[in-house]
Amino acid sequence: MGVQKGIDRIDGLSAAGMRVALVCARFNDDLTSQLEAGARAALIELGAADGDVHTVWVPGALEVPVAALHAARSGRFDAVVGLGAIVRGETYHFEVVSNESASGLMHVGLTTGVVVTNGILTLDTVQQALDRLGGPHGHKGADAAVAAVETLAAIRSLAG
Repeated sequence: MGVQKGIDRIDGLSAAGMRVALVCARFNDDLTSQLEAGARAALIELGAADGDVHTVWVPGALEVPVAALHAARSGRFDAVVGLGAIVRGETYHFEVVSNESASGLMHVGLTTGVVVTNGILTLDTVQQALDRLGGPHGHKGADAAVAAVETLAAIRSLAG
């Protein structure tokens, strides 16, 4: 699945005991389900218990940030990973959804202090998605999950 490539970034990186919410956009779910599977696999490979990884589905990428906010505020999760796939269409809607979902996820992390990573792909074609779901560009679902674990480890190291 291309998961191992991301895991090698930090020696000893562990997700053991970490509780993670995977907030997934159902729009383009054929792609998002692969992002979710890669994120879950990476977390399990890093030592997270399957029961500590909770997946929630929302209609689309614009709904991911509000669900991420509720997950972050719940106190149940150490990190939230937003996952989705936005494929460019014929209208400006692509830019709105791409920009606002990214901005929303950043806002959630900054205002709650909970680690939030953005695994929402913004693509011109479905082939670009496939290339990022275990193809030549790795697995972006796994990368977003590993980024959450790395960031949480960094934050914990700052606390002393």
